[in-house]
Amino acid sequence: MSIGDLPIKVDRSAVADFCSQRGIRRLALFGSVLRRDFNPETSDVDVLADFQPGALRGLGLGYFDFGPDLSRILGHRVDFCSKLNRHIRPLVEREMLVIYEQP
Repeated sequence: MSIGDLPIKVDRSAVADFCSQRGIRRLALFGSVLRRDFNPETSDVDVLADFQPGALRGLGLGYFDFGPDLSRILGHRVDFCSKLNRHIRPLVEREMLVIYEQP
């Protein structure tokens, strides 16, 4: 699947700005947004962020604004995460679609 095949609109420029301002080196979508069972009316968009070393240091509760901020860009509720269970992460990495990678 490519970004153009997604059932949501991804403004790559806005996503790149979002990521660069927050020290995100890679942002990927996974879950139902990549499958046929995605419902634009009710489904959330699962997002996995990998941060640059030290990017989260001193951030505190500001981290919890990242999901709502990205929701406004993608136009859908976002389930934003940066840590996954070590047993689940390999499964997510096999299916995920990277929508931003730091140049």
